[in-house]
Amino acid sequence: MTQVFGEDGKVHPATIVKVGPVVVTQIKGEKDGYDAVQVGFGVRREKNVAKAQKGHVKGLGSFGGFREFRGTAEVKAGDTLDVNVFAPGDEVTVTAISKGKGFQGAVKRHGFSGGPRTHGQKHSEREVGSIGGGGRAGGRVAKGMRMGGRMGGDRVTLHKVKVLQVSPEGGELVLHGSVPGRPGTVVEIRAK
Repeated sequence: MTQVFGEDGKVHPATIVKVGPVVVTQIKGEKDGYDAVQVGFGVRREKNVAKAQKGHVKGLGSFGGFREFRGTAEVKAGDTLDVNVFAPGDEVTVTAISKGKGFQGAVKRHGFSGGPRTHGQKHSEREVGSIGGGGRAGGRVAKGMRMGGRMGGDRVTLHKVKVLQVSPEGGELVLHGSVPGRPGTVVEIRAK
């Protein structure tokens, strides 16, 4: 992340995203039962690509991954899409896997306030407290009970993220605000 000064002199928090060229590998249509555009991105060593995948891309390259975007578009298989698809001021939808935070307690994971810090409390400031019991749940833990557990690593989608700058020579996009994931995470950016 960084900060960018706008035309009006105001500072905006921003995230710089490297937008590599993606190649349209397939146009899904009536035969598949839905409309979508499949794109390939990244690079993979030739020896690590399966024969079926080589046949699927038909000499377009060896890609590190594939994504599908629902809907129709005015592209055909073999077309290359890069950062020039976007313009400053566009609103985009950004999707990525958020940072994994491991096992966390209920105070951090669900925003619980914890117990009182005094009046006989010794080591229970951040404990969950009562979770029901015999009457309500029949002597078991009810489904969906908010407790400690694994946090993060979820698919997060942000809507209406503004494009602040486009750098075609560097293949970079400057987006307003933060983007889910750690550095190096694959991010899907869709035009609204």
